[in-house]
Amino acid sequence: MKPMHFLKLGSLALLLQCAGYATQVQAAQVAQVQSGLNLPGFDQTVRAQDDLYRHSSGAWLRDTAIPADTADITGVDMPAVVDQRIRNILQELAAKPQAKGSSAKKIGDYYAAYLDTAAIDKAGLAPIKPLLAEIAAIKTPQQLAAWAGRAQGQIQTPIWLWGGFADFMNPGLNRVMAWQGGLGLPDRDYYLKLDDAQFAKARTAYLTYLTQMAKLAGLPKPAELAQRVLSLETRLAQAHTPLSEARNPAKMYNPLSAAELMGKAPGFDWQAFMAAAKISSEDKVTVTQLDTAIATARLFAELPLADWQAYFTLRSLGAAAQVLPQGFRAAHFAFHGKAVTGAQADRPRAQRALEQVSEAMNEALAEQYVARHFPAAHKQKVETIYQNVLAAYQRLMAENSWMEPATKAAALDKLSKYKAKIGHPDQWRDYSGLEVRAGDAFGNQQRAKRFDWAHKAAAAGKPMDRKAWPMSPLEVNAFYDPSGNEINLTAGFLQAPLFEMEADDAANYGGIGMQIGHEISHGFDNMGAQFDGDGVMKQWWTEADRKAFEALGARLVAQFNALEALPGKHVNGELTLPENMADLIGLQIAFKAYQASLGGKPAPVIDGYTGEQRFFLSFAQSWRGKRRDELTLQLLSSDTHSPREFRANAPAQNVDGFHEAFGTQAGDKMFKPAAERVRLW
Repeated sequence: MKPMHFLKLGSLALLLQCAGYATQVQAAQVAQVQSGLNLPGFDQTVRAQDDLYRHSSGAWLRDTAIPADTADITGVDMPAVVDQRIRNILQELAAKPQAKGSSAKKIGDYYAAYLDTAAIDKAGLAPIKPLLAEIAAIKTPQQLAAWAGRAQGQIQTPIWLWGGFADFMNPGLNRVMAWQGGLGLPDRDYYLKLDDAQFAKARTAYLTYLTQMAKLAGLPKPAELAQRVLSLETRLAQAHTPLSEARNPAKMYNPLSAAELMGKAPGFDWQAFMAAAKISSEDKVTVTQLDTAIATARLFAELPLADWQAYFTLRSLGAAAQVLPQGFRAAHFAFHGKAVTGAQADRPRAQRALEQVSEAMNEALAEQYVARHFPAAHKQKVETIYQNVLAAYQRLMAENSWMEPATKAAALDKLSKYKAKIGHPDQWRDYSGLEVRAGDAFGNQQRAKRFDWAHKAAAAGKPMDRKAWPMSPLEVNAFYDPSGNEINLTAGFLQAPLFEMEADDAANYGGIGMQIGHEISHGFDNMGAQFDGDGVMKQWWTEADRKAFEALGARLVAQFNALEALPGKHVNGELTLPENMADLIGLQIAFKAYQASLGGKPAPVIDGYTGEQRFFLSFAQSWRGKRRDELTLQLLSSDTHSPREFRANAPAQNVDGFHEAFGTQAGDKMFKPAAERVRLW
């Protein structure tokens, strides 16, 4: 199962995730099914009124160590459950010969080739030499731009393309989006905050990594070359728009053709770039950070061609490191694993192989998975919870006291048009055009990436396929798509601790119900609210309502800015605002949906907790996890989600139902006076 490298998704305003479940995790545990609570992980010495998170997870936090091969663990290892099921599927498929050309045969050959490190080591640099020779042969700026265009899907170029999005103003039309990127360090802050000791340490580690990659590739003057690449990336970082400012759809909507970009962002041959990326000259791409694109184009003109060749050479080596000889794999882990995330040992090769197969042929694997592990009854139950949470949101919106009538009417209209994709697509993708060769790990990776990009590029400029899924059903994640006005809940996501068929409703509403509410709410946060019920970007809020909502958001920003995640390092309340809003609203409406589901009858007391208490405890334990400081530092500057303990405690403090369920009072650490609670609706 591939961890959620959708900073792709995570950075985008267009696919607003719940996230938090897609990191690499360990230490699975099983809840007590009747209540849905994992009581052995609780700490009864900590009162829920003082720390809901540690009451529900304190014993687990105390007794659980982060394994050496990872930087992040959660209480229930949802990706590991999916991974083990996939392993079983692979073993099942391998037990008998598969038809030549079948998806099952391709899955097996891809997996086996990636596992065969002896063959990879024996091949040495031979598989990648033609690619490196292409870069070395670049003689002109036009050739450089064309090479970058052909590299789409292979590496993240300084301006990189991603397909499968609807046009903001015409959501029935498929558009490719152009994004800022191309940094080897996690975020621009790592390059620009020169007085920060932790970022300086990461820069030193990165320079060592670049030097080592250059040495392994036999490049001349590796230390000098590495410094030139770091200097180039620092210039790119200076051109980047901060993530906290890069997610506003109104600023992101810059549909431009290659010819128009030649005029607006001179210095880079956009026409050669787009043509090589298989984007029609008549088609437009949505340039999401136009100022960055302009500045980046200028850098292509200003910096020596040799520097760009060195940069693309090292980026290509880094992207292929896992299918290159051992020295490259070790250097990749030393930087990306140990230096950036704090992991002390590399992950098992078999785990990486699963991720690679899932990335290359995700729907082929997902089809096998769904047939075995996601029956129709699961989908039906989740659909019922979804409908109840949506109805609760509609009631809450109708009762809103600060919205003007016209805005409220538009909001209710938008809610009436919500859709949900649950579990998996109705029609699976065809992989007959993907060539997979036994024993060719590097070639398989290259061809799979080209195949995927060609699929995306071919859809550009055509009507949106609303039945297609932009995320693998095996991903442990969910998201809201404002252009389709729909939420997506993957089969991999619909498992414990969020959802269990046999668990009490309080646990399911506190788990998956809250996440459904979270995703629905993204349609009304400071980004999603810029799209109407038909997915068209338009201003349907009155100015007074917009200011009222922004004022509520500012209060939430202040709350989270005060939270210290590491000594001297606070949460960025502005960067995390949309997700913090979604957590708060999701919890609020899921609680109302749970109360409505009781039909006026009291919930039974189970395991010593009332139904209302179990709802909040289920919510809190779903965020159970531990993370190394290095990864926390990285995510504080680049992740739109707050650290887990704050995602558990901060929303609960703002919900009246929590205080009523646990009877909080002045003096309790979780107590927040009613006047200080942020109520977004």
